[in-house]
Amino acid sequence: MARMDSYVEYTLELLEPLGPVQARRMFGGWGLHHAGRMMGLIIEDRLYLKTDDTSRPTFEAAGGEPFVYDAAKGRKVTTSYWTPPSDVSDDAHALLPWARRAVEASLRAAQKQKKPAAKKKPAPAKAKTATPKKKPAAKKSSRRA
Repeated sequence: MARMDSYVEYTLELLEPLGPVQARRMFGGWGLHHAGRMMGLIIEDRLYLKTDDTSRPTFEAAGGEPFVYDAAKGRKVTTSYWTPPSDVSDDAHALLPWARRAVEASLRAAQKQKKPAAKKKPAPAKAKTATPKKKPAAKKSSRRA
């Protein structure tokens, strides 16, 4: 396993009030996992927390910034991971509500994935065309007059 750098270790200490959080090396950074779900990223010594349509406006209003990376052909991709407000970055107590929002967003994302696909309505049964049964041929009388 890759050795964690001091910023990752420090961030895990800050997140201890949330409960067990594991850091896993990924794509030049670290994925942060709580209860088996990814709830954060650390890229270039910067913490990003998972957001969704429910929580993103709160992060945005607090001055957070999304994690954006360069994709193929010069295209930029904005992810659902946002920085918490800068004034909470060194205070576990102040960071806790932001980390909880990230965990909640990861739970909502997991629930969306578990929803069964809309069931297709069965096609209406085709009307069966009855094939007429052949009538047995009439027996010819073998009586002779």
